[in-house]
Amino acid sequence: SSKELLEEKGAIIYMETIVEHVDYEKKIVYAKGKDGKEYQESYDKLILACGSLPMRPTIPGSDLENVQMVKLYQNAQDVIEKLNNPELKNIVVVGGGYIGVELAEAFRRCDKEVTLIDCADTCLGAYYDHSFTDLMNQNLTEHGIKLAFNQSVLEIKGNQKVESVVTDKGEYAADMVILAVGFKPNNELGKDVLKLYSNGAYLVNETSLKDVYAIGDCATVYDNTIDDVNYIALATNAVRSGIVAAHNVCGQPLESIGVQGSNGICIYDLKMVSTGLTLSKAKKLGFKATSVSYRDLQKPAFIKENQEVMIEIVYDEETRRILGCQMASKYDISMGIHMFSLAIQEHLTIDKLALLDIFFLPHFNQPYNYITMAGLTAK
Repeated sequence: SSKELLEEKGAIIYMETIVEHVDYEKKIVYAKGKDGKEYQESYDKLILACGSLPMRPTIPGSDLENVQMVKLYQNAQDVIEKLNNPELKNIVVVGGGYIGVELAEAFRRCDKEVTLIDCADTCLGAYYDHSFTDLMNQNLTEHGIKLAFNQSVLEIKGNQKVESVVTDKGEYAADMVILAVGFKPNNELGKDVLKLYSNGAYLVNETSLKDVYAIGDCATVYDNTIDDVNYIALATNAVRSGIVAAHNVCGQPLESIGVQGSNGICIYDLKMVSTGLTLSKAKKLGFKATSVSYRDLQKPAFIKENQEVMIEIVYDEETRRILGCQMASKYDISMGIHMFSLAIQEHLTIDKLALLDIFFLPHFNQPYNYITMAGLTAK
């Protein structure tokens, strides 16, 4: 949106204005503009939508020129402008999460030499088990991105401007370094007054401070996979929490039905989607978890334009309840994950999949669909 569009709808917008303090007893917000002008706004209802802050690791040399964070629109613009410099050839991305992997692809598409570093043994480990992350690692390598996993960054070297990144296993030339090692909730305005989750996010529940709402990356969500409060910072969760808060402040009670952490990524046409728990995460949480995997063509073999699909469904051996699902293909199978999101929300068992009514038409799928086949072959 924009300031102008919102003002047309009747909102009063203060851009480039810092909120310095909130008096939760008197219900007053204190702010200061870029020009030094001070503001006081009283409220009946307050929505905190302060988002998250990128973590800046305390690495020697992290203050050198061309060591970048990519969190805000302005950060991205800075990076894009610097990419136009023909002398900028080598880029090191530190952090193998969604942002790190997507940036690595973007830089490689700009014909830069790219190294992706992470202390974990793979990329995207928070969302996928190894059979899927191995696919992505192979995909990145085939497109010329150098992977440096199981490595910790010790130092960023350079004389005013970055020149290389030193890890515990090697040194990598760098004209630019992107730090994408994670983020934390931005709780500065309410950390001393509001209830907080273990990581500092505002704890959203019925016993929190009256007339104060928190949405997006600064707030918790209810996670149906674990039947408890959790912190899952995704854009879809932010949008839904905004809808819930908006209805409530306008006097129409609305409660979230919880989330499953559904997510997706597309890198060089490899599409990967997941929802719920990975097998490794489910086991760490104490579930007696197992999984079933299945690979097949999306459509019957006689269809010329065809792609292989891989699916893994995680479920509880004792209750048979579906805990998570991961899917990958160069074909767009993304809508299928929504069914599993609903299945987790409603505590469905894997046995319900075996004879699920899935239609067949060769243009779309096979009569024995990979989803039902996974259900049929589950232990």
